[in-house]
Amino acid sequence: MNTAEFATIPTPLGPFTTVVDADGAVLAAGWTADSDELVRVVHPSLRPDELRQRNSLGEVTSAVEKYHAGEVFAIDDIPVRQTSGPFLLHAWDVLRTVPPGKPITYTAFAALSGRPEAVRAASNACARNAAALFVPCHRIFRTDGTLGGFRWGLDVKARLLQHEQSAAAAS
Repeated sequence: MNTAEFATIPTPLGPFTTVVDADGAVLAAGWTADSDELVRVVHPSLRPDELRQRNSLGEVTSAVEKYHAGEVFAIDDIPVRQTSGPFLLHAWDVLRTVPPGKPITYTAFAALSGRPEAVRAASNACARNAAALFVPCHRIFRTDGTLGGFRWGLDVKARLLQHEQSAAAAS
């Protein structure tokens, strides 16, 4: 049986839940108190059979708290485990290199991912990302300057971008 742990903490943007595997790698995360909602977006090969609630996931929970308190780089070294095809795996790794306070367009993200013509595939990588915040798909926006989509809502995306811009300007 595959068991994962989860913790939900309050943040300025609402409750934030993180699901981690037995090794402590993030499987899914987002601004919700519904752990079942998060488990549904985990790839079937990684999806846990059972969830155990914890008050804290140690370093992972600490990183979420620090991020929301203004230490926007606190999430960078937290391990994440997602699986899919080669392009999505690579694109998710590339997302983790987009610095806070310096969002880019889907077109630029496609180019960084090595497939400049694959803007829709880059957009799909963001849409299929289960580990929001830790794989910061919120840092990608449309070429026309609009926010595009975000599983947790455009208000949350806008506030994350503003939070990161303010923190980057302060450093």
